[in-house]
Amino acid sequence: MNSLTAPTDRFQTNVAIFLALAMAATVGTALGFEHIGGYIPCKLCLGQRIPYYIGVPVMLLAALATYLRWPAAVTRGLLLIGALLMVWSLFLGVRHAGVEWGWWAGPTDCGAVSAPAETGGKGVLDAIDAFVPPSCDKAALRVLGLSFAGWNAIASLILAVVAFRGAFARK
Repeated sequence: MNSLTAPTDRFQTNVAIFLALAMAATVGTALGFEHIGGYIPCKLCLGQRIPYYIGVPVMLLAALATYLRWPAAVTRGLLLIGALLMVWSLFLGVRHAGVEWGWWAGPTDCGAVSAPAETGGKGVLDAIDAFVPPSCDKAALRVLGLSFAGWNAIASLILAVVAFRGAFARK
């Protein structure tokens, strides 16, 4: 019997619930900075949220699978999917952080500097189409030397390790 078909127990349930909550908290923090803090995300920032949007329901399904006693391979497979999503998120976070530090170039459509749109005296509604999104190569905020992308990379690494452990741990 390989580790993906080994019986599951309360550990896998706890891991799935923890991952669902941690993923929701991570993306919720990003949404909070956007909607409450007023930080406008760039194209790469928005892309980093996708693994979390997918991961939260997948982890909730994994928790449900353990609760309903579905085959162990289903629960472990869902945890493995969660781990791979966090590896994808880690890649996206490192890629964005590298763009911010100038280690490599970002997307060509993400290099304009954010600035208030010139209304030409016509008003804000006429200037909506002239909005310039934030630049991907400028960190909106750094905490302890890391940008949002850097912190996402760290969170993704930790969550990937936890998810891999949940997927492959034996009793």
